[in-house]
Amino acid sequence: MDHSRMDHHSRTDHHGRLDHHGRLDLRNPLDRWNRYRFRSVWDLDAPPARVYSVLERTGDYPRWWPQVREAERTGDRSGALLIRSLLPYEIRMTATELLRDPGRGLLEAALDGDVEGWARWTVRARRGAGGRGTRALYEQEVEVRSPLLRRLAVPVRPAFRLNHALMMRAGRHALAARLAASPEAV
Repeated sequence: MDHSRMDHHSRTDHHGRLDHHGRLDLRNPLDRWNRYRFRSVWDLDAPPARVYSVLERTGDYPRWWPQVREAERTGDRSGALLIRSLLPYEIRMTATELLRDPGRGLLEAALDGDVEGWARWTVRARRGAGGRGTRALYEQEVEVRSPLLRRLAVPVRPAFRLNHALMMRAGRHALAARLAASPEAV
């Protein structure tokens, strides 16, 4: 993995707002309410290579993940996404591939639009359970950029987090069902 990329994401703000110690400058108290870190673990009964092959085809996400409403390629390494979960709002973003490494099971993208930041899948063989199956770890760090969602940050933050959790749970169930279907369906 290119650690310089990872260090960049973990140490810098997309807009470069760092204090003299290299920490995020959160002078606007609402900034902290508009930043999110998400982590989801999906245990799946399929080989890692098969799980990875589905996850790397983001253009197919709307076929199996109900909350990913649209996914359209916009460049060689980028695509536009439209996401909507339970709450009545849509997130529009562009995902630009930063890292694709099937050998190590890594997929990483920069996100820009209504949310800015990065997302990463790490796909590995599941330990235990006889070593069968896959554990897919999804990590995301974003800052909300949509003006409406930023204004709602404080009162609805718990709802935003719940909304994301429900989306991820639905995605895990949908991917498991897709993988349980015949390999030709994937």
